[in-house]
Amino acid sequence: MDWISRNLPYLMAGISVGGQYALIAIGYTMVYGILRLINFAHGDIFMVAGLIMVYSTTVMPIYIAIPLMIVVTVILGFLVERAAYKPLRNAPRMSIMISAIGVSYLLQNLALYVTGGLSQQYPAIPWINDTVTVFGATTKRVTIITPILTIILVLLLVALIKRTKIGMAMRAASRDFETSQLMGIKINSVISFTFIIGTFLAAIGSLLFFTNYTGVTPTAGAMPGLKAFVAAVFGGIGSIPGAVIGAFIIGICENIIKGLGWTTFSDAFTFALLIVILIAKPTGLFGEKVTDKV
Repeated sequence: MDWISRNLPYLMAGISVGGQYALIAIGYTMVYGILRLINFAHGDIFMVAGLIMVYSTTVMPIYIAIPLMIVVTVILGFLVERAAYKPLRNAPRMSIMISAIGVSYLLQNLALYVTGGLSQQYPAIPWINDTVTVFGATTKRVTIITPILTIILVLLLVALIKRTKIGMAMRAASRDFETSQLMGIKINSVISFTFIIGTFLAAIGSLLFFTNYTGVTPTAGAMPGLKAFVAAVFGGIGSIPGAVIGAFIIGICENIIKGLGWTTFSDAFTFALLIVILIAKPTGLFGEKVTDKV
């Protein structure tokens, strides 16, 4: 029992962080599945969601601030797609990627201007911020809630993609973008809806992440965003189950390394894993090999 109480917090923290990475990684993998675009601004939208929560709780009750943060984050994701990506729909892919990097730096610098570069304290959220004891190990309730909520959201997302018209349109656009347009699918609406779902999940992930790591800085979304991207690549970018499994694996391994006392190398492990998987299996664990027809 002593061994369990000593090591269980690292395992639970790994599962919790993995769930938070998964919610961010889904946004990467969905956008890539349709546009073949890595949305580099996604991690910064995650950071902006944290800042919205910080400032909104200073002027309103937390039960109003939470839905407001989610709505504003979703609107921001929609506006980013319309302003930075839609005008470049027929442009070379490199142009869209440069636009994504530009949006990322724009959001970071706006956050720097607003915060003055100072770390902002994330508000304590009642109930999920409470401390609980599991098998003798003490942890926050958010650690228990995160994997459960992540699995529920992923199942709902899969059901939406498999069983609704918009989900069918998303699958068609992912399979063949040009043919989908010729078949009458409103591709702009599908892409906007994809960004809305991705930013909604990022907002939920932000709520859970910053409850554990309470300092919100202009660069706070960079490392979680990178790790979520690695998770998406590791699982097979374009595959939602792959992104989720990859995120949980990275989160657990990262916290086990911390538990062994090698905290300095926990971030390095994530990127070393990316190099290994790209060498051994470039399409990721669940990625499909794509061949171009000529």
